Formats: sequence, structure tokens, C-alpha cells
Amino acid sequence: MSIMTAAEIRREMERFLPQVSKPNRYLGTEWNSIHKDWQQTAVHMAFAFPDVYEVGMSHLGTRILYHLVNSFPEFLCERTFAPWVDMEEKMRDRGIPLYALESFEPLKKFDVIGFTLQYEMSFSNILNMLDLAGIPVRSADRQAQDPWIIAGGPCVYNPEPLAPFIDFFLIGESEEQLPQVLGLIKEQKEKPRERREFLQRVAQVQGVYVPELYDISYKPDGRIEKIVPAPGAPVVVEKAIVTDLDQAFFPSNPIVPYMEIVHDRIMLEVMRGCSRGCRFCQAGMIYRPVRERSPQTLMQQAEELVRSTGYEEMSLTSLSTGDYSCVQPVIQEIVAKYGPQGVGVSLPSLRLDSFDVKLAEEVQKVRKSGLTFAPEAGTQRLRDVINKGVTEENLLETSEAAFKAGWSSIKLYFMIGLPTEVQADLDGIADLAKKVADLGTKNGRRNVKVTVSTSSFVPKSHTPFQWEPQEGMRSLEEKQQYLRSKLKDRRIKYNYHDVQTSFLEAVFAKGDRRLAEVLEWAFRHGCRFDGWSDQFRYDTWLQAFHELGIDPHFYAHRAMDYDDVLPWDHLDSGVSKRFLIEEHHRALRGTRTLDCRHTDCTGCGICPGRGVQVDLKG
Repeated sequence: MSIMTAAEIRREMERFLPQVSKPNRYLGTEWNSIHKDWQQTAVHMAFAFPDVYEVGMSHLGTRILYHLVNSFPEFLCERTFAPWVDMEEKMRDRGIPLYALESFEPLKKFDVIGFTLQYEMSFSNILNMLDLAGIPVRSADRQAQDPWIIAGGPCVYNPEPLAPFIDFFLIGESEEQLPQVLGLIKEQKEKPRERREFLQRVAQVQGVYVPELYDISYKPDGRIEKIVPAPGAPVVVEKAIVTDLDQAFFPSNPIVPYMEIVHDRIMLEVMRGCSRGCRFCQAGMIYRPVRERSPQTLMQQAEELVRSTGYEEMSLTSLSTGDYSCVQPVIQEIVAKYGPQGVGVSLPSLRLDSFDVKLAEEVQKVRKSGLTFAPEAGTQRLRDVINKGVTEENLLETSEAAFKAGWSSIKLYFMIGLPTEVQADLDGIADLAKKVADLGTKNGRRNVKVTVSTSSFVPKSHTPFQWEPQEGMRSLEEKQQYLRSKLKDRRIKYNYHDVQTSFLEAVFAKGDRRLAEVLEWAFRHGCRFDGWSDQFRYDTWLQAFHELGIDPHFYAHRAMDYDDVLPWDHLDSGVSKRFLIEEHHRALRGTRTLDCRHTDCTGCGICPGRGVQVDLKG
């Protein structure tokens, strides 16, 4: 069957595009988008985000890698996103394949399609996008003329449920790794080798994991027996790391969408990594070590970004921007320079123990918004278990300072179902929320609003809690209802996350390759956009597990032993398993581990093991 041409796709789309919601998602003609000549470029890549446009375009990694690949004259990179259900229906009815926004070329014509894996609940969208593109979803069924399907992002630290569908994964930071891989694909196009030979070559690139080069065997009880690499494949795949952020590629002319997106602003990446050591936090482990950008580099980037985008807000992004050692002078300089032009500054990630109300006032001179903090747990005992490192005093002092300075709205994020949690920890959440609301009233704030949000703990790979089970759904629901009864105060609003979604997230976060069958069955029966509450089909997922005889509780609700072979044991985040075990022991004892930026090395293994070091500019 012949593939539709770009011209045919464009012509068909024009006929019905006004009939779908948010048609701007599908146009691809935004300011600063790059339209290269296909005939003048050797390798054609489609960057695929498995969610809708406005989510994908808010992702900083999308912006960086799109412009990075296009900075090479021999490479072309275009974008594609998961079409919303109304758009997909019209595309399937008319036989229109999934295409790339810039050229309208069908994905099947590209040399490589690179997915970013930000969230386990997007996995079904990956299969659906491949199917909509007319590309076989399983690697084993693809032919030489089909694109290479690759993937990166945080979920690749346990990519096993996707192993049969992805040709290879890029683990770690891709700024240097991805161009190297595309160079090998260029060679493969010019002098084709057998598939297996090419995959063995690409597996030699730092951080590239080729799942078909690893054989997994299982014990009778379902646990993994061993993971055996093929000859020549690395026994352990070590992540790729950018050592110097000042030298790393950063786009000065990001795409400016026509429509409002989730994070519709300039994003200035001030640092990578976090050494706070929260024991539930995968990002805090896999993005180590802490590396900062210098104020000089940031101010140069800010100037270029303001000039090339026209945005009126600049967000200083990182895992914990308040910890950036130069945050105060950088903000003051940005506000002084761009405030008169109407450009405001936002700090998306604030920690209670590094919050400075004067800094917040400085930030919000141009535009005032609410404040958000994440105590994570209701008692000091449980905050010590998870190594959060903030106190009730931090929260109350910060809240009072904010109310005195004119704020009346504060959001508080907590987790329920954390290891060792007891009733007193739930009561602590309600008590803290009431104390914060009382401070607002005491300080004369009218319309005090304290929003409490709870999510359910999901154990993640490469964390000290990776051996822990998730709490049962019924128990989590009872805790949600209990908190709802305790938070009946007109000044307090309570939001909580759906426990069924969290359960499925835990299944895939801790899962192995056997889940691939479940994933494919669910996708074939209509599952997609599982992270969207109005699209999530929990009953279909349960049916998939039932039909295939796979017990999801084996993954989500089973405590693992230290001597178990974990599905991700052959993938190295740089943080040693020995350190994670020690941290798990310390958690159960309620013992804190201090931040290595301000004290002795904690022995996580990332710096001496990988030849990198913490890089602070302040």
C-alpha cells in the first residue's frame, strides 16, 4: 500500500481541521519553527512527544533536542505529538497517517523517530502513535525500510515494559549522545549492515541500551533469575552525562506556539541535578550530580530569549531553583533589566527551607501569583523517613512571612501511602493546613485560600524506596476520605489524585518485559491518554491483565528483597545500589542524610564513579 504524500496529507487536513478542537495543535508553522530541505539533509528525525501538543511543547527537553539536531547541517528534526481523540478519529476515517508538523511528511518516511518518556501513563500513546503512522509496533515486525524507533527521558531508567517496541533507548542526557547516534544512522543509510550488526555498533555509544541484546530469564515464582547480555554488549549500561552546563547546547530561539500551552513562557535552565536526597524522588537520583550555569551564561541566554520570543514571563527552571547558588543576583539582574519591559520572573520549584520572601517579592514585582510548597509529609518523623529536610517551623515561618507580604493563597503538596506512614501522619497534614490558614487570618488576609493536594506514593526505580510496595488502593482511598473529613474548613480546599491511575503507574514503574503483552492488548482495545482522567479506562486495563494471566499486584504491591534481580539492574544511573540500600536502612530508622553540597560526600557514587563533580557557580 502506497504512503500518502505530504501534499496529499496537507490537502486532506485542510478539509476538516476547523472541525476539531484546538486546530492550532496540528499546523506546525509557529514562530521559530525550522523547515529544512529534505533533499539537502542526510538523516531525517521526528521528535515524538506521546501527549498532546500543549503538554509536549511545554517540555524543555523537546525545545533543546529539536534545535540541537537542527543545528547540524546534515540532520533534520521535525516534531509530532499525540493527536487528541477527535483528530485521531478523523485521521483514521480518512486513512491519514501520523505526520510531522513542519513538512507534513508521514512518520513512516523518517529515518528515526525519537520518543521522550516522561510518564508511565503515556506508554499506550507510544504504541498508538506508531500504529497511526503505519509502523509495526513491535521491533521484530519492522522491515529495513521502517524508521528506527528510539526513546529517552526519565522513564528509560526502567524501560522494560516497552522493550519489545523500541529499537534502543538513550539513557541520560542526550546533548552529545544523540548526534553521535544520528551519525551512526547516517553511516547505516550510506553503507547498510545487518540489523543486529548495526545495533551492536550503536550499543557501544555511552548510555545506549539495546533491549534485544539482553536475555531475561525468570524463576518459577515470577521473579527475574538473571539478565544476560549478548557478546559485545555492555554488562551494565552507564548513563550519559553533560559535565559542563555552560558549554552545553541551549537554544536561543525556541518555538513560540500560536496557542496557549501548559508552560507558556521563556524557560531558563539554571541547573541540573539535586543532592537533597529525598528518598522517594527518582529525579533527585538520576539527574545527579548538581551542575549549575554561571550568571554570565544565563544573562546572555535571557537576552537572546527575550529578543527572539516576545514572551512576557521568564521561568528559572531546575529541580529546586531556590537552591541555585546565584539565584538572588540573577533574579535581581533579570528584574532590573527586563521588568521595565513588562517581563516577569517565576520560580516554579520552591523549597521551604530555601525560600526567601524578599526574593519572592522581587520576583513578583511585575506579576503576582500564588505560592506553592511541598512539605510532602504531615509529621517530622515521616519527613525524616523520606529525608525531606524541612520542618514545621520552616512552613509556618515561610507562610507567615508570605501573608505579611501580601499573599493570601498558598498551595501545599503532600504524599500519602509513604513507607512507615501511620494515622498521626495523616492528622499532621490536616493540622499543618489549618495552622497555615490560621496564620493567614491572624495576619489580616481576607479570602485566605490554602489548597492541599495529595498524591499516592509510587515506588520508582533507582531510588532508596525501589524495594518498597505501593499501598493497596482501598487503604489509599480510605485515607483520602479521612483527610477530606478532616479538612472541612471554608479556607481550605482539598484535591487528591486518582488511586487507580497511581496503581497502574506503579505497575509499569516496577514492571518487566512481560508487561509488554498487557500494554499491547490494552492499546489494541482502545487505551490511550491514560494520564487524562476523562480518557482513562481502568476496566480495560484490568481485563488486559486478566486475559493474559498477569497479576498486576505482583509488581505494584510486592516488597522486593535486596538480593532480588531488579528489572533495571543492568542500567546504571551513577548512584550505586549499595548507597540506595544504605539510604533505605536509614529511612526505616528515621535518620537524615545531609546535602553533599554543604557537608561531606554522602558516598552515592556518582562523582568518583563517573569522573564528574558537583559544579556550583556561587
